[in-house]
Amino acid sequence: MVRAFLEVDRATMGPERLAAKLRAYARLHHYAPTPVGRRRAVETVQEEWRRHYPLFPRLLFVLDGTGTAGIDNRLRALHAADVDLSVALFLREVTVLAAPMTDLLQHGPAAAVWRPVRDPEQRVGWME
Repeated sequence: MVRAFLEVDRATMGPERLAAKLRAYARLHHYAPTPVGRRRAVETVQEEWRRHYPLFPRLLFVLDGTGTAGIDNRLRALHAADVDLSVALFLREVTVLAAPMTDLLQHGPAAAVWRPVRDPEQRVGWME
């Protein structure tokens, strides 16, 4: 079964705040609660999301509410978030894709309209 988190961006916040969402997902990906009354070093604790998912779901950004230049600006902001070490590690382990709403409406969500955040020049299907 293929699962994904879906973020719909309607250009109501700046590109920097959009990119900050990658940091939040990276924190979620690495978050492991510390058991009450125990030290983490003594006992290995699994990440919280593993209770609900066998693999961390893909992250899909649907970009809308702006023209082509705005879409490109938002893609560059998402790509630039890779300089943060936690985001870079997250992007190596989890598929993160972005697509303009206009492309999704025209070609459908299964088409190769999704751009990997690590390589925004490439086009892939979201299930690849």
